[in-house]
Amino acid sequence: MTAWLSVVSADHVARGVGLGIAQIGHGSRSGLARLHSGEVLVYYSPRQTLGGVPLQAFTAIGRVADDEIWQAEDEGGFRPWRRRVDYDTGAGAVPLADVKADLELTSAPNWGYRLRRGLVELTAGDVAVIAAAMGAPTMATTESGR
Repeated sequence: MTAWLSVVSADHVARGVGLGIAQIGHGSRSGLARLHSGEVLVYYSPRQTLGGVPLQAFTAIGRVADDEIWQAEDEGGFRPWRRRVDYDTGAGAVPLADVKADLELTSAPNWGYRLRRGLVELTAGDVAVIAAAMGAPTMATTESGR
C-alpha cells in the first residue's frame, strides 16, 4: 500500500474534506498525478490558516477514490486541479507531538525540510501510527480499488 502525506493548512483541509476532494500544491496537477486509486492520503497542517497560527497536527485521512483528475472552476478565475477522496470523517486531528517519537518521518535531524515539497510518501508503519492515533485504523490495514 502506498500512502502520502500532504502539507496543507487546516482550513483548506476542512474545505477539501467537506467537498470530498484533494487539492494539493496550491492547485497544481503534478502532486495529484502521483496518487492512485486506493492509496491513503494524510494531511499534516503546520498552521490553522495559510500564514496563521501554528497548529502542527495531522488533520485528515482518506483514501483516493479513483484515478480521475479534473480542473475545477473556483472564485476569481482560479482553476485548481482536484480529485475525489473518501475521507474518514470520524477521524480526529492529532497533534504531531503526540506521535512524533513513533514516526520514521520525524526520525531524521532535518525531517521538516522534506515537508517543504508539500507531498511525501509515508511508510506503512507511519500510516499505521497516524491512522491509529486519529481513530482510523482501517486506513492502514485495508486497501480498496487496486
